[in-house]
Amino acid sequence: MKIIWREMNMEQKKKFEDWFKHSWTYVTGAILLSFMQIITLAITGHPWGITSAFAFWGSRLINALGGDSYFPVSSENIQTYQAWFLQDPVTLRNIGIIVGATLAALLASQFRVKKIKSKKQIIGVAAGGLLMGYGSSIASGCNIGAFYSGIASMSLSGWVFGVFLFVGAIIGGKLLIRFFM
Repeated sequence: MKIIWREMNMEQKKKFEDWFKHSWTYVTGAILLSFMQIITLAITGHPWGITSAFAFWGSRLINALGGDSYFPVSSENIQTYQAWFLQDPVTLRNIGIIVGATLAALLASQFRVKKIKSKKQIIGVAAGGLLMGYGSSIASGCNIGAFYSGIASMSLSGWVFGVFLFVGAIIGGKLLIRFFM
């Protein structure tokens, strides 16, 4: 990366910094997310979602380890389950999100491996992750499917979800500060 940086002229370095080193505006992010939603809907025929692949991954892992897992039965789910792992569009999108987020953090010089401070932090992170997973399971989706895709589909449920997402973020932020900081 340093070799490439040395070979760039000042104008190229400025463009690189404008695109990757500095944060994008909220408007730019919203426009890009909207285009991604449109592209996702056009290609897959389904609104943007993330968590449905996790049931697929978990079920496949349990079966690979010799267990017997429950996988929701529908013609679409059975086809997804019987297909090769990377033929699931949601799985591909999730892999793209992970790789893209990592690449973005690396390009912006923001990638950090942080030291675990205490057992309390580990318990809090594990509990938060489990509660988020459970919540997305009983809600039939995560905030992307319920909020973002709901609003994009002109669904009242997306707006209701957004209000309670905001209220939950305020309460969660206060709990985070009180118990973990």
